[in-house]
Amino acid sequence: VQLQASGGGLVQAGGSLRLSCAASGRTFSRYTVAWFRQAPGKEREFVAAINWSGGSTYYADSVKGRFTISRDNAKNTVYLQIDSLKPEDTAVYYCAAGPLPLATMPRSYDYWGQGTLVTVSS
Repeated sequence: VQLQASGGGLVQAGGSLRLSCAASGRTFSRYTVAWFRQAPGKEREFVAAINWSGGSTYYADSVKGRFTISRDNAKNTVYLQIDSLKPEDTAVYYCAAGPLPLATMPRSYDYWGQGTLVTVSS
């Protein structure tokens, strides 16, 4: 499975973005997909995950109510809708795919996209 993240950019605080994670490979629909983010000088942190069917999701406390993860298996794509952006959301956002349901640790994911930069100005 190959993943490509896109949709990042520069946005003002309070704005919105939708990130996309496009996948290649027939088995994509079998995997949990997650979004992680990494700010400069910080460790990569879990943001959100969605199970293979899209029926279950899980969010980090810091993004609950502002971020929404969804997937369209027919399009081999997972989305992350980000609303009410804050300067502390500034980071490179990565999507990842793996076999474990709604895992939050990076080591649980086998496939990673290249990342897309989100910059939030105050």
